[in-house]
Amino acid sequence: MTEDCTYTIDVANQHEQFACTPDKSLLTGMEQQQKKAIQVGCRGGGCGVCKIRILSGDFEAKKMSIKHVTEKDAANGIALSCRIFPRSDMAIEAIS
Repeated sequence: MTEDCTYTIDVANQHEQFACTPDKSLLTGMEQQQKKAIQVGCRGGGCGVCKIRILSGDFEAKKMSIKHVTEKDAANGIALSCRIFPRSDMAIEAIS
């Protein structure tokens, strides 16, 4: 992985795409391109507003509160976009 690589993030249920580098969370990458495919909350994992379902792709996940993402949720691809860093192109769904 190089710092200058960019991945395409496809938000399937919003018919939206954005680019994201591996050093940025999906939420930050989306915001930097002024897209609105994922709801934005606290940006630090505390509110659970930016919840997504990961459909495909490789990523690194930072620690998430079980208050917002249980072990069962995580096993089913649920995550907080502010805590997910892409390692490949990804397909996700926004969860309202």
